[in-house]
Amino acid sequence: MIDTSFFKELDRFSFMVRKRVSTAYSGSRRSILKGRGMEPVSYREYTQGDDFKTIDWKVYGRTEKLYVKEFEEEKSLTTHILLDTSKSMDFRNKFKYSAMLALGFAYLVTKDNEKFAVAPFGEDIIITKPKRGRRFLSLTIDLLNGAQLNGKTNFDYCMEKYANVIRSRSLVFIISDFMADVDAIRNSVFRLGDNELVLIQVLDPLEKSLDLGGEAKLIDLETDAKMDIYTSPRLREQYLHKLNDHISKIKETCMTVGADFHTVTTDKPVFDAIFEVVSRREVKIK
Repeated sequence: MIDTSFFKELDRFSFMVRKRVSTAYSGSRRSILKGRGMEPVSYREYTQGDDFKTIDWKVYGRTEKLYVKEFEEEKSLTTHILLDTSKSMDFRNKFKYSAMLALGFAYLVTKDNEKFAVAPFGEDIIITKPKRGRRFLSLTIDLLNGAQLNGKTNFDYCMEKYANVIRSRSLVFIISDFMADVDAIRNSVFRLGDNELVLIQVLDPLEKSLDLGGEAKLIDLETDAKMDIYTSPRLREQYLHKLNDHISKIKETCMTVGADFHTVTTDKPVFDAIFEVVSRREVKIK
């Protein structure tokens, strides 16, 4: 079962987190609309049919003419959270950690009464219609608790399929170990790059360091291929070079489209990881 007790931690720090989430979500979705928002940005003369509540009576007192306020109003921004459920995520607690991240973002979106959808993907992707509300959040928790981890990550196919169902500019999270062909990942980033895109790479500390202490047997979770190795300093150096090169190529693609990229390991508290993602988006928007 996925532990959702950290929701209380998000509540405990709700002021700090909400401020950042609100800033992050609203940064690129403001437009001048006729309606009621928080800040008046202009005035115009009243015409028949306008809402009386938008009349500025102080201006009327000075000019004896009716003027209505036009406001800066926020558009609703749908959040899509794409979660890797391929077999490679079945290493130690990597999937549970990733699922907690996904549900943490969904919880924050629910608190803002915005729409979200969580889409598990591997060889194919499960697409659900974005909705809002705590009941939908509860159903999403059940969905992830029942997720089956199997197969390889078919990045290009899954992201192309999902990109076709996004109807307007959205906030899109992709949570994965990104242990897939870098060209497929690059294509996926470009397919979704018109949105506010955030990639979160989740790794186990052993995957980040290959600190296995000598002889070890490696098993590819997606193919069941086995390999006996000795983790010499030279082997670790080669491994880390390849891993860092892989990550650098993903980061470079993200920079090209203006997407955010984060790497977190499962020994980092989930709240801290969520806070890091939201905080960086706040800095970027400022």
